[in-house]
Amino acid sequence: MRNEKPDRIPIRPFVAEFTAKYAGYTCQEVTHDYTKAFEAACRCAADFDWDAIVPNMVYVWTGLTQAIGLKYYGVPGMDVPVNTGFQYREPPEDNAYMKEDEYDLLAADPTGYLFNVWLPRVSKYVCPQGQPVTIQNNLSFLKGGMAMLSYFTAFGPQIQRLREESGTVSAIAGIFKAPFDILADKLRGYLGLTMDLFERPGQVRRACEALMPHLLHVALTGADPLKQVPIGFWMHRGCTPFINMKQFDNLYWPTLKPIIEEIWRHGHQVLFYAEGRWMAHLDSFLELPEGSIVFHVDQDDVFKVHKKIGHKFCISGGIPNYLLAYETPENVRKFCRKVIDEVAVDGGYIMDASAIMQNEIAIENMKALTEFTRDYGVY
Repeated sequence: MRNEKPDRIPIRPFVAEFTAKYAGYTCQEVTHDYTKAFEAACRCAADFDWDAIVPNMVYVWTGLTQAIGLKYYGVPGMDVPVNTGFQYREPPEDNAYMKEDEYDLLAADPTGYLFNVWLPRVSKYVCPQGQPVTIQNNLSFLKGGMAMLSYFTAFGPQIQRLREESGTVSAIAGIFKAPFDILADKLRGYLGLTMDLFERPGQVRRACEALMPHLLHVALTGADPLKQVPIGFWMHRGCTPFINMKQFDNLYWPTLKPIIEEIWRHGHQVLFYAEGRWMAHLDSFLELPEGSIVFHVDQDDVFKVHKKIGHKFCISGGIPNYLLAYETPENVRKFCRKVIDEVAVDGGYIMDASAIMQNEIAIENMKALTEFTRDYGVY
């Protein structure tokens, strides 16, 4: 992660529903019963002997989302098929969870807006302001609080169990999202925000700026106190073609870069999990302090990314998910060899698939990736 050369290439797969497939569970079981998700993660970590994983990459426990009554999650076995991963349901443009004329309300008081306006819209139990409070409203806070305490406090023992049983460390600590992605994901939705970028860009910018200190606080409070593990940052809708370069330069990057710099000032790296294609924005990322991020490659060409930013940042991923799902173990080994020879030759590379691995990934191909990297990826 410090872009140096270790004794061998570390393996840090972001395995989600793949763990269910390997451990003999359905997607519904590991999504709706987090103890089974923890068990599946531990079993994979022990059997594959990976260096690091996320303690539970099936990160949404739908018992919690149902306790709160959230409308935007599709639950396996209930809203989607049993062996389909949980789904995020995009709000329709004409019924977004945040209305187009509410930017100033959000910017004036982000916490108050989310609690008083947004939450009643995304929960089927929480009552809007001005309406009589119901028993379902009260129970949603009680059950939701109990569920959150149960789930979040279970991660400490899970992380310790991974270390004790298989010597596997947690791949990330804490969570971060770009202000722009907060608007795009859970407030305006992508379609609504797209129109706002043309009709009210100033309000979008002010809302992003208002969210910045809150998101920095969330990132730092969940960060590794030993400053060894990076903060996870899933990058959603800030790249082309979701937005154009002018919008990136004027809205996305100015409200993201200062947060990353401040996190680095506190001594923490950020894992840029660059979902989609971010090649057009690598020059901007090069503005960040050396070593401040680990850049994870999804759909970009990992060889081109390495040539562009590999001198400054550690790179991870770049092994296509379709290769691991549908190709042969021999083809997996061939591609891993090429990545090791060209990207990892001087260190600064972590072996992983391009994207989070769900249950389409073939077990024999994961074994091929793991075993080949163990044998060949030695310095």
